[in-house]
Amino acid sequence: MIDRGVDATTMLEIADKADVGAGTVYNYFKSKEELAIAVLEDLMHDLALRIEEVTDTFDDPAQVYAFGIRTVLETATGDVRWKQLLHRPEIISDAMFKRMGPFAIRDLRLASQAGRFQVSNAELVWRITAHALIGAALSIVNGEVPTSSKSQVIVQLLCMTGIGKNAAVELAARPRPELTKEQA
Repeated sequence: MIDRGVDATTMLEIADKADVGAGTVYNYFKSKEELAIAVLEDLMHDLALRIEEVTDTFDDPAQVYAFGIRTVLETATGDVRWKQLLHRPEIISDAMFKRMGPFAIRDLRLASQAGRFQVSNAELVWRITAHALIGAALSIVNGEVPTSSKSQVIVQLLCMTGIGKNAAVELAARPRPELTKEQA
């Protein structure tokens, strides 16, 4: 699927690559899209854990959230496995809400409790953010929005937390430590 895309890949090719019968693949997944979403959900959860490893060292809970959404945008626009599904924004946004939501919602709440954000409904803010992130990533990948606009996207998403534009600009500009390497 990475090489040819979800649409161009057949379930038989997937079964052959996995060295199993096509029936076995269909026992677990109804379609290749369902399989691709399952893989992406695992990648999202892994990314959330890797973000958490880095942000556990941050003192500012607002920086934790800002680092997370910036890293997700960078991954969505740079990782071919994510880019394969960006043209299905409602599916990928829902997957992101589900798999990364527990981390993001916690971070929104912690930043609100610390007085850095003014979020009364963290679930709603994360749902809107997940959809906006995927929409922005799709626009960047399609060339409708310049790659250089990523910082502006992050600032706008941070403004949804009630932090104010100047504080959002400062958070978006903070250096970002490297993530640990992805598990193979």
